[in-house]
Amino acid sequence: MPSILPVADPAPADGALPASAAEGAAERDFGVYLHVPFCRVRCGYCDFNTYTADELRGARRQDFAGQAGLEVALAARVLADAGLPARPASTVFFGGGTPTLLPSADLAAMLAAVRDVVGLAADAEVTTEANPDSVTPRSLDELAAAGFTRVSFGMQSAVPHVLATLDRTHDPARVPDAVAWARAAGLNVSLDLIYGTPGESLADWRRSLDAVLALTPDHVSAYALIVEQGTALARRIRSGLLPAPDDDLQADQYDLADELLAAAGYGWYEVSNWARDERHRSRHNLAYWTGQDWWGVGPGAHSHLGGVRWWNVKHPAAYAQRITAGLSPAAGRETLDEPTRALERVLLESRLVSGLPVTRLQTGGRRAVAGLIADGLIEGPAAVHGRVVLTRPGRLLADAVVRRLTD
Repeated sequence: MPSILPVADPAPADGALPASAAEGAAERDFGVYLHVPFCRVRCGYCDFNTYTADELRGARRQDFAGQAGLEVALAARVLADAGLPARPASTVFFGGGTPTLLPSADLAAMLAAVRDVVGLAADAEVTTEANPDSVTPRSLDELAAAGFTRVSFGMQSAVPHVLATLDRTHDPARVPDAVAWARAAGLNVSLDLIYGTPGESLADWRRSLDAVLALTPDHVSAYALIVEQGTALARRIRSGLLPAPDDDLQADQYDLADELLAAAGYGWYEVSNWARDERHRSRHNLAYWTGQDWWGVGPGAHSHLGGVRWWNVKHPAAYAQRITAGLSPAAGRETLDEPTRALERVLLESRLVSGLPVTRLQTGGRRAVAGLIADGLIEGPAAVHGRVVLTRPGRLLADAVVRRLTD
C-alpha cells in the first residue's frame, strides 16, 4: 500500500456505489482487508502508509479498533444500498504496519465486527501480519481463540547485517520461537523474505532460505527489494552510502529461491509466492490477483467492487475524524472501463501458476505467444492447452512478457 494515493474522481461522502458494482457480484468472492497503520519504527525501505507513535498527531492507537468497526458497519450499509447480494467474507487480512502492535483484544474486536456485521464464511481464512518481536505465546493463543487461522511473519532475512541495512529491529533468533508459538496455537505460518538488499551476497541469501526451510512453514513469500523514492534507503543509495540493488544478482537469488523451495516440496503459485500445497496458498491474495471483491478498512486502505476502486484518506487523524462523523473515509475513486479491466487481468493472471487463458488476449497478444515460447518465457505444453504459464525465466521477466502480450 504505497504512501502516495492516486489522483482520480472524488468519492461521495456517504460512500454510495454505482449500480455497476453489483453486476456479477454473486459470482465473485468477498473479502475484507484491515489496514493497521502503526509501526514501532519505520524501516528504511518501506513506502507503506504507516506511522510511528510520534507521527500520529491527533490519532490514538487505542481508538483504532472502534473506528475500524464503524467502517465495517458503513461497508455493510453501502453494500446493501447498492443492491449487492449478502456475501460473508471468505477471507479477512490484517495488514500494515504491524497489526500485532495492537492488543490481541483489539484485533479480536475488529474481527468480531466483520463476523457480526458482514458475516464470515464457515471456512474463512483469517490472517494477520506480524513482526517476530511483536507476538508472544499468549497473544497468538488469543488470536487463534478469536478466529484467526494464519499468521504471516515479516522475517525478511536471517542475516544480521542484512536486517540492519533494512532497519529491521528484530533478532533473527526470535523467528524460530515465534513460528513454534504460532504452531502451538494452531495457526498456519507464512514467512516473508526480501532479496536484493545492498550488501547481501548470494551466500547470505542461501543462509536465509536454509533458515526458512528448517522451520518448515506452510507458505513462503520472497520479494525483490524495490527502492522506493522518498525512503531513507533511497537517500542512502543516492548519497553513495549504499550500492543500488544489482539486477543480475537479484535474478540469481530468485533462481536459488525457486530451486531450493521446489526441492523442499514448495510449489510456486504466484511469481513471488510458494506453498506446501494448494490448501496453504494465500486465498486472500489470490482474490486480489483474480479480480474478486474486497473492502479495505483503515487509513489509506484500497477497495475494489465490480470494477469500482477507491482508497481512504491516509492519515489516521483524518480517517478518525471522517469515520466518527459518519462519513465515508474514501479520498477518491475510479470506475474501470472494460479495456482497463482486461489489461489488469492479463497483468495479474499471467503471474499465476494457473496461467492466463489465451482467449483473454487480443489478436496481437495471441500472435506473440509463439515467440514467447521460442524465447523460453512461457510453457509450450500449457499454451497448446490454451493457457499462458510463465517459465522460471519468464517469471524473472514477467513485466516484459506482459508488454508483449498486450502490444
